[in-house]
Amino acid sequence: MNIIRANKNHIDDILKLLEEVSHVHHLIRPDIFNEGTKYNKDELNILINNDKRPIYVYVEDNKVLGYIFLELNEYSGNNLVSRKEIYIDDLCVDDTKRGLGIGKKLFEFAKDYAKENNYSSITLNVWEGNDNAINFYKKLGMTPLKTYMEYKIK
Repeated sequence: MNIIRANKNHIDDILKLLEEVSHVHHLIRPDIFNEGTKYNKDELNILINNDKRPIYVYVEDNKVLGYIFLELNEYSGNNLVSRKEIYIDDLCVDDTKRGLGIGKKLFEFAKDYAKENNYSSITLNVWEGNDNAINFYKKLGMTPLKTYMEYKIK
């Protein structure tokens, strides 16, 4: 398997992929997203060592071709069923390597991780207008959980 836990040697490649994601988001919602990355090098150095927010990378020939950022969450409360959930904070495949099954492998990795560690679900957010991502996740069997709506004040 080419999927491993990210380490400091992967940060530069991860930053390049984060730029790709940022660019897509900026094109879809320039009123919300600036060009730039979600995390900087220092933040990635911290995240890489956070066991509650592990980052895994798909590596081929010592180059990161994709990543998946996970958040491992546990919920309970007065009106909530206690459960463990994996939130995919980010998933990206190098735009020159899309269509080769790397994204699916990263998602399958998350599913296997969830099953092995007794998580009940995997969730993520996709921005409206990111039709490629929406269709990708639907093909993987994901279904809408809730709708997050906005009313823009001009």
